[in-house]
Amino acid sequence: MLRNLYFLLLFLPMAAGSCRKAKIAPPGFELAPGFQIELVASEPLIVDPVAMVIDEYGRLYVVEMPGNPYDESGVGNVKLLADTNGDGRMDKHTVFADSLRMPSGITRWKKGLLVTDPPHVLYLADTDGDGRADVRDTVLAGFDDTNLEYNVNTPIVGLDNWVYLSNGYGSRLGDIHFPAHPDGPRLQGHAARNIVRFKPDARELEMCSGVTQFGQTFDEWGRHFLVNNSNHIYQEVLAARYLLRNPEMSVSGGIESLSDHGDAAEVFPIVENPDHQLLTDVGVFTSACGITAYVGGAFPSGFNEGMVFVAEPVHSLIHVDHLVDNGASFQAGRVHEEKEFLASTDPWFRPVNMYVGPDGALYVVDYYRQIIEGPQWLSEEVRESGDLYNGSDKGRIYRITASGTKPLDWSKNLQLGDASAEELVKMLAHPNGWWRQNAQRLLVDRNREGIGEVAVRNLVALTQSETASLGRLHALWTLEGLGQLDTEHIVKALQDPVAQIREHAIRLAELHLDQHPELVRVLLELRDDTDPKVRFQLLCTLGFLDTPQAGEARQQLLLGDVEDKWIQIAALSAPAAPKDVLLQTFLARFVPAYASLVERLSTMIAADGNPEATFHLIERATALSTGDGADWQVPVLEGLAAGLQNASQPPIQGSGQNLLIRAFLAHPADNVRLASLRVLQQTGIPLDAQTVRALDQAVSMAGDKSLADERRVGAIQFLALGNLAAYEVLLQNLVVSTEPLSVQRAALQLLGGIPGTGVSRYILDQWETLTPGLRGTAIATFMVYPFDESRINLLLDAIEAGKVQRTNLEWYQIVRLMRDTPDEVKKRARALLAENEGQRREIIQRYQAVLNLEGDPKKGQAVFQRSCATCHKLGENGEGIVYGPDLSTVRNWPVANLLEKILDPGRSIAQGYELWMLTLKSGDVKQGIMVAENTSGFTLRYPGGMEEVIGRADVDKAEALSVSAMPPGLEAQITEQEMADLLSYIRRGG
Repeated sequence: MLRNLYFLLLFLPMAAGSCRKAKIAPPGFELAPGFQIELVASEPLIVDPVAMVIDEYGRLYVVEMPGNPYDESGVGNVKLLADTNGDGRMDKHTVFADSLRMPSGITRWKKGLLVTDPPHVLYLADTDGDGRADVRDTVLAGFDDTNLEYNVNTPIVGLDNWVYLSNGYGSRLGDIHFPAHPDGPRLQGHAARNIVRFKPDARELEMCSGVTQFGQTFDEWGRHFLVNNSNHIYQEVLAARYLLRNPEMSVSGGIESLSDHGDAAEVFPIVENPDHQLLTDVGVFTSACGITAYVGGAFPSGFNEGMVFVAEPVHSLIHVDHLVDNGASFQAGRVHEEKEFLASTDPWFRPVNMYVGPDGALYVVDYYRQIIEGPQWLSEEVRESGDLYNGSDKGRIYRITASGTKPLDWSKNLQLGDASAEELVKMLAHPNGWWRQNAQRLLVDRNREGIGEVAVRNLVALTQSETASLGRLHALWTLEGLGQLDTEHIVKALQDPVAQIREHAIRLAELHLDQHPELVRVLLELRDDTDPKVRFQLLCTLGFLDTPQAGEARQQLLLGDVEDKWIQIAALSAPAAPKDVLLQTFLARFVPAYASLVERLSTMIAADGNPEATFHLIERATALSTGDGADWQVPVLEGLAAGLQNASQPPIQGSGQNLLIRAFLAHPADNVRLASLRVLQQTGIPLDAQTVRALDQAVSMAGDKSLADERRVGAIQFLALGNLAAYEVLLQNLVVSTEPLSVQRAALQLLGGIPGTGVSRYILDQWETLTPGLRGTAIATFMVYPFDESRINLLLDAIEAGKVQRTNLEWYQIVRLMRDTPDEVKKRARALLAENEGQRREIIQRYQAVLNLEGDPKKGQAVFQRSCATCHKLGENGEGIVYGPDLSTVRNWPVANLLEKILDPGRSIAQGYELWMLTLKSGDVKQGIMVAENTSGFTLRYPGGMEEVIGRADVDKAEALSVSAMPPGLEAQITEQEMADLLSYIRRGG
């Protein structure tokens, strides 16, 4: 692995004539050793490029997006570039297509191009050979076009002959469909914001299981890797067809983060005089895009397998990771420590995309703008300054190759489109993936006229080649695309010595099981395969079979890799999976490694709504005879609590509830008691004599200072199951400074559930005695859902009178008051709570003196523990709670940027840490950070780090509040010297 090896190219070795034509000075680059970089195209030939493709005749098409960020009038283009003098640099352009709204991606298909131009996917073709598109058809429609960062983009023809489209979050949730075929398939709700794949000719349309932002890529073996602003590499591990087949299974999604250096990893820019915007996260991935697996086969030794490149335009660099196997998935590690593969000193260098060409080169698409951040991340001054389009008359494409590589020559010499079918078959074994992919595409496309029996025989022969493993793989999928794949070809591939081919052979067999059930026998023989990814794919595929033999094989596969969460999910995704039998099997031989599987199985059993099965589990898990608590009891109870939230039948009642009450009161294990309470919170409690005694006992426990704080908090929470109004005085008496903070908070939370304004008046009467750690909880009692206008007006009265300060409110609470309340209340809230730009800037300016103070990291640790650790960790093994971003990722920020971020967090919401509000059909409201979303539901993380999976069927509306989960106003808790100490502690890394 290359480490700390770089050379500096301050000026590129370009011909003087080329520099004069382009009228630009090349930027300074640091590039990994063994590589060279050269300019291929620049302004005025191209402007604002975002994507490119090279077709089978060496024609270079470039997508231009000059309209970013606001101009949707149709100024986007696709340009066709040519190198007329053969010097390796483009010198001529033709506007292939114009009047595009916000074109974002391109790929070759048939005789033309598929271009993503939200809300459409277009087919553009030139039928008369003049270099301009005279065919413009809308192939797909219905994509979101309101969120530029997540608009549909990056079409890729996959190894499996499907076209994949990047797709992500947006507010327009219409149906994605074929507009020319109204009776065709439709993906409702914007495909749940997931990636989409389709076959244009067959009019097939499906949803994938992952969400990506700008970019996606497949490696040479067809693994699907994705990207978003802050998470630079993650994988679609489990396909949607497996996730969707069992609605009882509740999981966070089918994707896995791969980076071993953090989801918001540090980057190492070399930009001179950077022009970072107010809301830019500095020093970490904040604009990751254009993810590209290198499949060119022409890089120096060590760079031709498992390398994935990611662009980071805000920091003017390109990062590279190396993939290593990690069970069913991968782990991605840095190739260079504290260096990047490519970095520029020029702050306008904005790599946004990459492409592997027919020469094995890595082509870098440089948007070349002063400002790359979206308007929502900019200050008002910048948005109104007129600088947003600086550089919109510029753009570059660079070519990165191994040192000593000759200039490109494909522009005139490439004639793959004229190759015979037999010649194309040979290209399927080419060491460069560009040739393999395009040869396969051309062969499958020619099926319309027929490629001939000789070519089919050659394809079959290639599947049996002993040397060309990638050729065998492409030949198999080409035969599948041609409708010529026989069972004997699949059987042979299932026995292939290369694990990746066996893995694909299982997927191919899956497509033919209905017509050829004899394949099942061969599949079952793979249950002892030595490769974990083969076993994982086998488990996924066997989930479609409801036979005793398939069930036995699934259980064997599960037992063999039970600690791999993807193996667990794959096993439980089978509709025929015997939940009860599996659970009893793993309980009988329980070890800690089985805990997550036991919880998943218990969740599914409870969600199934079988009272008898649920009662049986409660009876076993709450038994007192297990002494201090068997390890399996807690995952069973936690699973039941999660499953009962979405149970299709009424939850367990009567004796089951009484068992849980007894366990809560008397079980010797703390974790079992708390887990029993969580189940009771879903089931409620019966109205009988035992309940009355239990509530009386809870009252006694709540006030018993000899008990542990956690035991008292649990007793207070138990009282919520009864008549809260009866405990109002008790709860008020617990909100006193002599009680532990956790006890006071629990009492305040329950007081908020008592109807009317009495509790609100009591809280205001006690306001001066409430410590800062309690005031946030107290404010929340005024805002229980549905809103009580009388309570809110009491709060606003207190704010107006100066009794309650604006800084006592969480930022999201301020937003809700100013946005979600009835009109009259909203108007009043805005008048009282709106803080103008100047006020916050004044606070930031006042704290500039901190930059000149010497901080003490030891004292800063105490400040961190007091004011930050409830929501943030500092380093992988550091203190704190995982709710907001890990603050170790910002330790190399300029101190001024870090100070401003702390004082004004709402202006710079780290990707993935905005606050979401889910309004449930029951009327309840959930607010937290959305850490995952899939076809079945959402996963929210709450302060304190607790996570909850909420079924999509239970959600009436999901909306981003467009605010940071971290409120402003920290300056009210931290003095200037304490801020200096805190900054010193964070920058030291703990």
